[in-house]
Amino acid sequence: MMKKPTLFVLAAGMGSRYGGLKQLDSIGPSGETIMDYSIFDAIRAGFGKVVFVIRHDFEDEFRAKILAKYENHIPVEVVFQDIATLPAGFAPAEDRVKPWGTGHAVLMAKDIINEPFAVINADDFYGKDSFKVLCDALNEMNGKENEYCMVAFQVGNTLSESGTVSRGVCRKGEDGCLETVTERHGIMRRGATVSYLLDDVEYEIADDTLVSMNMWGFTPDYFAHSEKAFVEFLTAHGKEQKSEFYIPSVVNDLITSGQSKVKVYMTPSLWFGVTYAEDKPSVKAQIAALVEKGEYPEKLF
Repeated sequence: MMKKPTLFVLAAGMGSRYGGLKQLDSIGPSGETIMDYSIFDAIRAGFGKVVFVIRHDFEDEFRAKILAKYENHIPVEVVFQDIATLPAGFAPAEDRVKPWGTGHAVLMAKDIINEPFAVINADDFYGKDSFKVLCDALNEMNGKENEYCMVAFQVGNTLSESGTVSRGVCRKGEDGCLETVTERHGIMRRGATVSYLLDDVEYEIADDTLVSMNMWGFTPDYFAHSEKAFVEFLTAHGKEQKSEFYIPSVVNDLITSGQSKVKVYMTPSLWFGVTYAEDKPSVKAQIAALVEKGEYPEKLF
């Protein structure tokens, strides 16, 4: 019998710009977090299990506030991202405190996920249609290798009025597959113009440029590719204080080398997220509007 896809939630981020554990922040009318909406959407889309990657230092609070509410709704597991959890032969720099990034976080689940799985950020609201599209795609990927997928959003719809953001800027081919994805930082809007920063120089990009919001679909063979790429990354950057290993970097290398294909899916769903504390009132208002329209119940769990 075919196993249902798993949802892997990236919830280990430090929330440094936000000033607290935004993963645990109340956004919905009954105290729901953004994550709660993702789990609710994933359940109704057909996902069979949720795996969270978190840090040890907020495990107790996370289990009490988050995991307890999902009991009897969907099976849940937790894995931990720790800067010292590295392949044999590597150790972090003594003064390193920053996590190794999203690519490293995904590797924490390599021993417990054996079916097609989605990867999402804990602090992004992706919308119900995105989860349905992704779940259907993952079901089609069952038993395959090197055929992955992603849900893409338009960069102009993913910005914060409170500061800059980082996004994986994508180029899609005529076959509907990803040609390149490049992590860009310092993305912001000035008037009608959207731009990113590279070496302190601003480069303009179109509003409808496709970007990754870390809504990926993989099969379990991805873990071996990612582990190999992480060893190469550590060999080059392992002694640096702040270097990070990103999912888009792994994906980009796999597609440009011809090893893997990544189908790009579009969705009519609205995206919004809490990058900065100042974003919270706007996100709360947008959630309230969706509840008012009947897209979500007043209380999710």
